[in-house]
Parts: sequence; structure tokens; C-alpha cells
Amino acid sequence: MKVGTENRKEIGALVVLALVAAIVVGRMYMGKPTVSARVPVPAVMAPPAVKKPTTQGRSVKKGRKLPLVASLDPTLRFDLLRSSEDQEYTGGKRNIFEPEAEVIPKPVVSAVKEPQVFTPPPPPPPPPIPLKFYGFASRPGEAKKIFLSNGDDVFIGAEGEVINRRYRIVHITNSSVEIEDILNNNRQTIPLPQG
Repeated sequence: MKVGTENRKEIGALVVLALVAAIVVGRMYMGKPTVSARVPVPAVMAPPAVKKPTTQGRSVKKGRKLPLVASLDPTLRFDLLRSSEDQEYTGGKRNIFEPEAEVIPKPVVSAVKEPQVFTPPPPPPPPPIPLKFYGFASRPGEAKKIFLSNGDDVFIGAEGEVINRRYRIVHITNSSVEIEDILNNNRQTIPLPQG
């Protein structure tokens, strides 16, 4: 029995992959990159010669002022640092390390003080009853019944009955009906529409 001859294709593929991995690792640690990134380096220029500034702000002789930012050059400008060393702080007379009493204006007090009583706002009025008087339904010898509508819904009821689980019919006349909203304890008279 021969060992390894049955899997020749698999062993060959394994050897090729091992060689490729060795080459990639070797180039990564020892070789130079194949593409070099060339970044242009800006030329460093010497700062222009500046006359010595006076102690008054940033002004220079002949009334010229030093620019705050001459360019985006990141080099250190010793001439500007020296000009700031010669300056003296001439701020206000107040010492910022000592607390001062704050000046708060006094409120104007009237001679006669009236006691102010808090009165809560009145409660909002109850919502109107959305039912409309639609018509009568009565038979001789029975209690008078009416039709009331709320949108597409039509309700039939007599005096003392509750319709739509919320509205009680209190009194029915020939031209109107008095309805009580049970939830809000509100009464409203709904007239029969003319026409």
C-alpha cells in the first residue's frame, strides 16, 4: 500500500498554496512596496525679515501691522512670539480673582398692595350633542317615539330612554326634543329641521 499517491491532486494544490503564502509573507516583511506613493513636499521658505515691533499692540514702524496669519505654513515664527512677549496687559481695573457684589436692580414697590387671589380658569363648556332630530314614530295609545341621527346611524327612542349608551331623551314636543348628555351632565334642546 502506497501512502499519499491517492491524493496527488490535493497534495499538489496544498504545496502551491503554501508557496504563494510564503511569497506574500516574504514580500510583506522584507520587500519594498511595488507602487510607491510620491507625495509632493512643499518647499520650506525662510520667514521674511520683519522689523522689531513696538510695545503697542501688533503695530510695526511706519504704521504697518503684522498679519495675524501670513500663510498656512506650519513653521514656528519666532519674530511673532517675541513681539507678544514684549506686550503688557493693560486690561480693566477689575481684579478677576476677587469677587464683586453684583448690581441687581431693585423692584419697584407700589404704595398700596392689593392681595392677589388666584382664581382658576372656568371649566371648558361641555361638547355639543351631535344628534339631529330626524322625525316621529308614534302609534295611537303608545308613547311618542322619535328618530335621531348621528351621521349614518339612526336611533329610535321614547322619553326616559337612553340611546347610544350616552344620551337620555328627557322631553319630546312637536317641534323639538330635549336631550341630556349623561357623561357631561349637559342638556340641550334639538329643534325639528324646517323644510
